Amino acid sequence: MTVINPNSISGITSITLPSGGDNVLTIHTNDGVERFRIDSSGNVKVGSACTISPDGDVFFTGVTTATTFTGAHSGSGANLTSLPAAQLTGSLPAISGANLTGIAATDNVRTGILDVAGVSTFRNTMNVGAAVTISESGIEASGIGITVANINGTHVGGRRNKVINGAMTIAQRGTSDAMGNTENAYGTVDRFKITNVHDGGITASQSSTSPDGFSKSLKIDVTTADTSLTTSQRLHIIHYIEAQDLQDLGYGTSSAKEVRVSFYVRSNKTGNYTFALNQADNSFKNLSFQYAISSADTWERKSFVIPGDTAGVINNDNGVGIELYWWLAAGPTYTSGSLRSDWTAYSNGDFAAGNGVNLLDSTSNEWYLTGVQFEVGSQSTSFEHRSFGEELALCQRYYFEMDDSNVLPPAYQYHNQYKMTVIQFPVTMRSTPTCTATWDGGSHTQHHNSRDHFKAYISSAVTDSGYYLHTLTASSEL
Repeated sequence: MTVINPNSISGITSITLPSGGDNVLTIHTNDGVERFRIDSSGNVKVGSACTISPDGDVFFTGVTTATTFTGAHSGSGANLTSLPAAQLTGSLPAISGANLTGIAATDNVRTGILDVAGVSTFRNTMNVGAAVTISESGIEASGIGITVANINGTHVGGRRNKVINGAMTIAQRGTSDAMGNTENAYGTVDRFKITNVHDGGITASQSSTSPDGFSKSLKIDVTTADTSLTTSQRLHIIHYIEAQDLQDLGYGTSSAKEVRVSFYVRSNKTGNYTFALNQADNSFKNLSFQYAISSADTWERKSFVIPGDTAGVINNDNGVGIELYWWLAAGPTYTSGSLRSDWTAYSNGDFAAGNGVNLLDSTSNEWYLTGVQFEVGSQSTSFEHRSFGEELALCQRYYFEMDDSNVLPPAYQYHNQYKMTVIQFPVTMRSTPTCTATWDGGSHTQHHNSRDHFKAYISSAVTDSGYYLHTLTASSEL
């Protein structure tokens, strides 16, 4: 190695190093410390902090200060730390946040808009200005209110529940009925029909046993046991929904809507029960679902999503649109098939598939139902309570009774042998009803103090809005 220790060198335009191990050019300060080096590969090293390679790369191990960067830049920012906020200016390029780590809980996005694509999870309370707080317990808003397009996939206002008397508050026929084992009738609670085809016996009643927030339920009490169900023997509850009240479901169109059905149920007999639905206008195309009563004598809420049927049929008329079934006992004719969660052609075997309980097998058994709700949308919302007057009027579209307890209107005499009273129906009935007039055989004082019996006369001029008679039971049930 050749060492040159000059005070000054001038006029040299080229330095060529020898080959071999001496092919390195270094410059030292007077204290012997190397300050500059060019090695045989052409790398330039300044002290121990900076290396400049022939291909254009510059490596720094210390603090780097630059006034301006121009041109395109690329590479990893893994080693960019402690950047002062004042030095990050201009528009930043679009980046993925996947590798942004170590952001402290106290750090904030302070200005502009946070635009997050896809699902975003905020683990604690989020405030929007001073007016809105979003937390896991709900949304609190002050100011002018909240504007939304819809709730649960449907309109915000108006009635949600399409089931009539879902809280079992109306029982025009009476609060209890010992029903025969071949009976198919509305025993007590309005709009919930009971089918009995078996060798046992039941009493249907309006019960005060109910979950919190309710006052009534429909109770089925087994009075005569049937421990072995044959072929098509069965016990179930039916609720019919009028077809013209279901037009918003859009069945038969590409926009057919989902529905959520929910109800409260209780029984001392635990096990698997079946809930099923039929499209009455579509050759009884049906669905069937299984639910379990897990705890004896405990109210449980069950809920099912009913898919929209783009090939469905619900006529726009006053007939049956959809039927809801609660199976309590079923012979093999109805249990030999499979549960179905999509609308398919009716099959007897699928109708009560999954029903593993025979409620009729003991006179100790009882079953309760209330809080039935059928609402558009996939989400289950709290039960929609209606006033007693509203619910009664809805029920009277299908059935009502008027007698002395309802205070009959005054009678008039149109012939020396006949008295007549004019009764206006409380609501327009679903269709021309079947009417029956009954009389107790007593005598009533008329306007002129004569003591004649009302003639049990039934006019032939029956319409859906009025009827001429003395006492009346009118039925236009589905």
